[in-house]
Amino acid sequence: PEHRPRWLRTDRLLGEQGIRQDTPAGRREFERHLEGRRLEKTDEAAEAEFRRAWSIGGEPFRQECLEKMESQVGENHPGQIRLETAQAKAEGIVAEALAGRGWTLEDLVARPKSDPAKLALAARLRQETTLSVKQIAERLGLGKPKGARTNLHKFMNRRDRGNPPTQSGLQ
Repeated sequence: PEHRPRWLRTDRLLGEQGIRQDTPAGRREFERHLEGRRLEKTDEAAEAEFRRAWSIGGEPFRQECLEKMESQVGENHPGQIRLETAQAKAEGIVAEALAGRGWTLEDLVARPKSDPAKLALAARLRQETTLSVKQIAERLGLGKPKGARTNLHKFMNRRDRGNPPTQSGLQ
């Protein structure tokens, strides 16, 4: 006991297993309990899912973690974490853009595939996240990836040259 960190609450740890006292006998009982749990037959599919998961907890906790990780995720992180972080960032950008225009998601999806505001949002997602054009096209209702890529490319070239898109879209 004298070698334990001060923050370790052995009364709670042992108490959760029904062990009333922090004694050598109580610690041996705790060890037997943990070893028994380790040897129990488990659902291998659930265990594999658990091993692949990067977080444990509810969706609000997961979203909070993604927001905190946004600027810290790099090449060394697993692909799933990078994808989920990019998706969370994209959702924030889309929500911000919709609120700024007073649109709903249905309004966005109903707009033409070549709508300048829609393409501006797609360009922003492409520049600020690692989402693919296919993922962006699906999220914003830009049609098939090939057409979305063409419209987005035209929009970005026009914008980069200082020519604003026309009201009717990209002609």
